[in-house]
Amino acid sequence: MILEFEPGDIVINPSNKDWGIGQIQSIINNKITVNFQNVGKKVINSENIELEKFKNND
Repeated sequence: MILEFEPGDIVINPSNKDWGIGQIQSIINNKITVNFQNVGKKVINSENIELEKFKNND
């Protein structure tokens, strides 16, 4: 999963969509730091939580 993402990517957590859209700040090993619009900064363990790239349907 880590290879799919890089800092700056816009993502969502499909298990917690109420967190809003997030931007990846850093990736260190399996820890991804994401700044979400509704809940702030979260450190995501990529072994436990799947992130998806945000697709804007404009």
